[in-house]
Amino acid sequence: MDLQFNRHRRLRNSAGMRSLVRETHLRTEDFIYPIFVVEGEKIKKEVPSMPDVYHISLDYLNEEIDELVGLGIQSVIVFGVPAEKDEVGSQAYHDLGIVQKAISQIKESFPELVVAADTCLCQYTSHGHCGIVENGKILNDPTLNLLAKTAISQARAGADIIAPSNMMDGFVAAIRHGLDEAGFEDVPIMSYAVKYASAFYGPFRDAAHSTPQFGDRKEYQMDPANRMEALREAESDVIEGADFLIVKPALSYLDIIRDVKNNFNLPVVAYNVSGEYSMIKAAAQNGWIDEKTIVIEMLTSMKRAGVDLIITYFAKDVSRWLKQE
Repeated sequence: MDLQFNRHRRLRNSAGMRSLVRETHLRTEDFIYPIFVVEGEKIKKEVPSMPDVYHISLDYLNEEIDELVGLGIQSVIVFGVPAEKDEVGSQAYHDLGIVQKAISQIKESFPELVVAADTCLCQYTSHGHCGIVENGKILNDPTLNLLAKTAISQARAGADIIAPSNMMDGFVAAIRHGLDEAGFEDVPIMSYAVKYASAFYGPFRDAAHSTPQFGDRKEYQMDPANRMEALREAESDVIEGADFLIVKPALSYLDIIRDVKNNFNLPVVAYNVSGEYSMIKAAAQNGWIDEKTIVIEMLTSMKRAGVDLIITYFAKDVSRWLKQE
C-alpha cells in the first residue's frame, strides 16, 4: 500500500522529544504576584473566596516577600486595603497611605524586586467606584487629577511601575504628565489598557473590599462582547505613553490578547484574575481536576496567545512546580 502522509507523531514519541520541540515555555520570571496589604498588626488572614491568598499587615510583609524571592519571583503588584475611606479616596494618594508604606518597606528591604503599584480609587472610596461621584454619576476629568496625584505619591514611595486600573478616559495621559512634571519621567506605566466589565472579578472585590455601593462599573469598563473596542482602547493608551498593555481578564479573552500582541509593539500582560483562580482552586479542593496540570495548561495558553508577563495568584504554586521539574 503506497500511502503519502506526514508522521507528526515522530516529534511526540518521548518526553525528551516533546521538550525539545516545545514552542511555548513558562518561566518564573514571567510572573507578577499580587499582594494585599492592610492596616494593623499581626494580620495574615486568608481571603474567604481565594484559598491561599491573604490580607497581610506590614509587620508580616517582609516574611511574605522573603518567600517570593526564595521562589525566584522577581515582581509584585501591591493592592491596599485602607482603614478609612471617603468620597474622594484620599488614602489612595496620601504619602503615608497603606500602599505607599508597603512600597517603601519592600524597596528598603528588597531593592532588587520590581514593585508595581495598583493605581485606582475604588478600594479607597466610600462608594466603591473608581472615580469621583456627583449625583450618582462617575466624573471622568476631575478623577484624572486624583489618579495623577496617586501615581506621583506611589512613585515617590519607590514604585518601579505605575499600574493604573481605573479605565477613565485619558488616564494614561494624565498620569504620564503628572509623573514627568514631578521628576519621575523614568517610571513606566503598565496600563490596564483593555479591562472588561467581567463577572470574573468577584473574589477580588472580596479581597480588596471594593464592591460598588451602587450600580456597577459597566459605564467605564468594557462590554465583554466587544473586540474592536479593545484595539481602540489599547491604541489610545499607546499614544498617551503607556509602556505595558494589560488585558484583563485573561482566560476568556485569549483572542483579545492575540489581537493586542499583533497590533502593538509593547510588552503585553495578562491578568489571570481572581475568578479564574478561585474556580480552579475550588474544583481542585473537591478532587474534580488535577490542579497542577490545569494551571500549567491555562497559563501556557496565555503565553501562547502572546503575553510576555502574567499577573497571577498562582505564581507561588507554579514557581514551586517549575523548580521541581
